[in-house]
Amino acid sequence: MALPDFLIAGVPKAGTSALHAALAPHPGLYLSAVKEPKFFLTDGPPPRRGGPGDVQTYQEHVWRREDYEALFDPAPPGTLRGEATPFYLHDLDSHARIAKLLPAVRIILVLRDPVDRAHSNWAHLFGAGLESESDFLRAVELEPRRKAAGWAAFWHYTELGQYGSQLEHLLRHVDRSRVLLLRYRDLRDAPATTLDRVCAFLGVATGLLAEAPPENVRRFVDDTPANAVIRFALRTGGRIGHHFPVPVRVAARTPLLNLLHRRHGSRPRVTPAERAALLPRFAEEIRKLENVSGESYADWLSLEHASRYTPKGATS
Repeated sequence: MALPDFLIAGVPKAGTSALHAALAPHPGLYLSAVKEPKFFLTDGPPPRRGGPGDVQTYQEHVWRREDYEALFDPAPPGTLRGEATPFYLHDLDSHARIAKLLPAVRIILVLRDPVDRAHSNWAHLFGAGLESESDFLRAVELEPRRKAAGWAAFWHYTELGQYGSQLEHLLRHVDRSRVLLLRYRDLRDAPATTLDRVCAFLGVATGLLAEAPPENVRRFVDDTPANAVIRFALRTGGRIGHHFPVPVRVAARTPLLNLLHRRHGSRPRVTPAERAALLPRFAEEIRKLENVSGESYADWLSLEHASRYTPKGATS
């Protein structure tokens, strides 16, 4: 039986793809070729409805036990097996499933300032042509309606940042000693030190990894009339594409994405007004995270935090 020894379990748009890629060359580790199998997100087949592109993503879920185990069959003897699905922390039902099947699992969480994370999430979907709302705060206001309509978790811009409650729930199922908390900024700014922390946590040799390569970076596109038409076509394809074979979907979508990204604008930053509007939604969760984790995240409570932070695209 081949099952993972560790999970990179959170959070989206916080460098989990970069961490997965950075750990893969380590001789003591084996990372699944499928980066986000999402196995623990359901007890059976994934949903068949959602927002633009959701059903196509659901079709990619590795939800059968035998298929999930097969991901780790190629692992060399003696290596620790792992996978990265950044939605596990957010999905509370997955915590019990993980603990039941993997009672000794080690869990790595990469956390990012929740306002910055939400903004990067929106920018990613807008750059993919799937997000119809060009105004970040208006997109956030659509979240309850989209959630009620069954849109997937990646559209839950603020709910994905409720780290305090999510970690508190996870620790009811997994001992704190088996959970490593990292910061996105540390992975971005001090990758060698951060990767050594991960390796030490997993019990494999340190000093072998130094870089977190760019992964899962989406270009941002200007909101022009021409781009609006292309994004509408991509959203339409996202809603009906699951009815067609993957090669057909790729053949139809790739030229549209290339056209959308023919010229790209400067990646927008969180404005002081946007941060002031959203920070109150996260303040209680940030304080809870501090209480639950025993670590300080006081900088996230500052209204000036985003204006001092110049983001790099590498691990956004």
